[in-house]
Amino acid sequence: MEITNRVGVVTGAASGIGREVTLELAKRGAKAIAMVDLTDAISSAAGEVNDKIGRDVAVPFQGNVTDGAFRASVYDSIEQKFGLASICVPAAGITRDDLALRLDKSTGKMRIYPVETFRLVVEVNLIAPVYWALEMIARIAQERVARGLKRWTPSEHIQGTIVFIGSISSQGNKGQISYASTKAGLEGAAATVMKEAIFYGVRCGVIHPGFTDTPMVRALGEELIQKNILPFTQLGRLIRPEEIADAICFMVSNSAVSGELWADAGWHPSPG
Repeated sequence: MEITNRVGVVTGAASGIGREVTLELAKRGAKAIAMVDLTDAISSAAGEVNDKIGRDVAVPFQGNVTDGAFRASVYDSIEQKFGLASICVPAAGITRDDLALRLDKSTGKMRIYPVETFRLVVEVNLIAPVYWALEMIARIAQERVARGLKRWTPSEHIQGTIVFIGSISSQGNKGQISYASTKAGLEGAAATVMKEAIFYGVRCGVIHPGFTDTPMVRALGEELIQKNILPFTQLGRLIRPEEIADAICFMVSNSAVSGELWADAGWHPSPG
């Protein structure tokens, strides 16, 4: 699928992987990209992308990705101005890391990871990405129905592509019971969406980044990164966000690539 002249939607786009994939899509000729984020930094991020590209391609939208009405309004706005969105990269995500069970030394009792926190991570990292994807598929399908089209055929070329942001944590990672569960859940969601959405010519896959130089990873602290991450990474450094963005654009543009792509920089966690 050619990226040139396509319309995209990227969530979590104010920083990290979301920002870089927006920039990379713009470099490759995307017509317009909705940059979505919860923070007001999204406006300046969109301005920086447009300045680097030299044209108004990034359109900022500030709001909560778990809000269905907000999601619909983003798609409505971008569609009215530029046409149907056909690339979706729902990159917004959060971590709320802690051990599943922790001993409270003051009471001698075990504390269980809070269910409210688990539900929050599921809402942001699993449910929201799936519904941002389904929104795009539904609009492509509706437009096809309006034109009297039924099952997609290869001669029409790919109609749209979704890339979910998984993680190497989907294999399990100590202290990430909620985060790892959501990233593993995206694997099943993507496989199911692909089986259904290809009826309308829409592809779906998952990229599993390793530890990437983003605000989320930097928040872990330099000591943890140096002691528990870099020694077990074959590259000996954090992955650059632009490297993940390049891999995502590869998944978008090469229709032979399906399923999951691991971009882990050779990370192999210690047995402990």
